[in-house]
Amino acid sequence: MTYTEQLEEIVRSHCTETPDFPAPGVLFRDFTNLFASGPAFTKAVDLMCQAIESEGGVDLVAGIEARGFLLCSAVGYRLGAGVLPIRKAGKLPSPTVTQTYALEYGEATIEVREGFVRPGQRVLLIDDVLATGGTMVAAATLLRQLGAEVVDSWVLFEIEALGGAEVLRSNEIPFKSAWSA
Repeated sequence: MTYTEQLEEIVRSHCTETPDFPAPGVLFRDFTNLFASGPAFTKAVDLMCQAIESEGGVDLVAGIEARGFLLCSAVGYRLGAGVLPIRKAGKLPSPTVTQTYALEYGEATIEVREGFVRPGQRVLLIDDVLATGGTMVAAATLLRQLGAEVVDSWVLFEIEALGGAEVLRSNEIPFKSAWSA
């Protein structure tokens, strides 16, 4: 079994699904069981890191608020890389660098502290779920504006029907998911 098949098996087997949450018709996938299981979380992080190391490694792992923080911290530690939180607007003291992006119901803004990303750094971008791709594109745009090279992006789960992977490809953002449906 390949590392990607092993990773998908771990993620799938540690996901719980809640229908009609947070709204009717939505199937919420929760990865708390994965994060709460030491052996499963360790194995998942190790498998992600194998893939990243085989592609040349990274200098910095950036996680998108909030569950992306859990993944990026563990992956960054395992790789010996720095960790950067990408926060929702208003969560960090100035000076910050921001990126606003469209949502189906309005706009949102993300930010990082100024001075923590150096030009030329190889960055891995991590979040838990990819839906429409808007947040991931905004995060990659923000990192690129700061001079970083986004060498890959990872999520635990991709909602295929929402087309986020195609949005990432059209923005030249490399992408991997542990599981998609």
